[in-house]
Amino acid sequence: MLSSSNPDLPILKRFFDAELETFRSHLILMGETAVAQVKDATKALIEGDLTLAERVIARDDELDQLEVKIDDEGIRFINLRSPIASDLRLVIVGMKAGHDLERVGDEATGIAKRAIKLAGEPQLKPYIDLPRMSELAVEMLRDALQCFLNGDEEKALAVCRRDADVDRLNKQLYRELSSYIIEDPKTTTRAIELMFISKSIERIADHATNIAEETIYLSKGKDVRHTEQVKKNAGANT
Repeated sequence: MLSSSNPDLPILKRFFDAELETFRSHLILMGETAVAQVKDATKALIEGDLTLAERVIARDDELDQLEVKIDDEGIRFINLRSPIASDLRLVIVGMKAGHDLERVGDEATGIAKRAIKLAGEPQLKPYIDLPRMSELAVEMLRDALQCFLNGDEEKALAVCRRDADVDRLNKQLYRELSSYIIEDPKTTTRAIELMFISKSIERIADHATNIAEETIYLSKGKDVRHTEQVKKNAGANT
């Protein structure tokens, strides 16, 4: 058993910290990649850029591989280091964040695939709401990741509150697109594709919210998912 008198303890502590830093660096890389994927998929849609859309689809494997690497590192650290509670929470939350980021990549890939389908069609309506939704979701994702890295509980709560803004835009766009279908059934295919894209962006915001909620758990050791604290904060913006 290690004790404070063990001369090797500082060396082991630095070794453990280095392992955690590698774990964190892979999460940072995964977060940056996920954000870039969402931005590029949205740009591909707006500009009808088939090359960019294909690039987004091709890069999805990078996020898959990073998720596997993060899980492997996390499990190895838990199994071999018997981490203290705070480090254990960090690893568990990091692994959950990796899963959310992988799902963000999947949603970005879905947007890119639908962008390819829509590229040869006339725009059903000007792309105003979708870019706005995407910008909000990307900001939430960036802030949630920053909160995770800095342990900023208050900022994490603010991310949770902003999820309602994206939900509201998604519902508004759904109503508008539904009216297009009712007025002219020939618009159905394009309208449905845009509905799916809107839903994908809404899910990206949900994943950002998940990371923010896990950050609060990391900071307080308390699970705030589905609690009145988060619901009240989210409801304040609806």
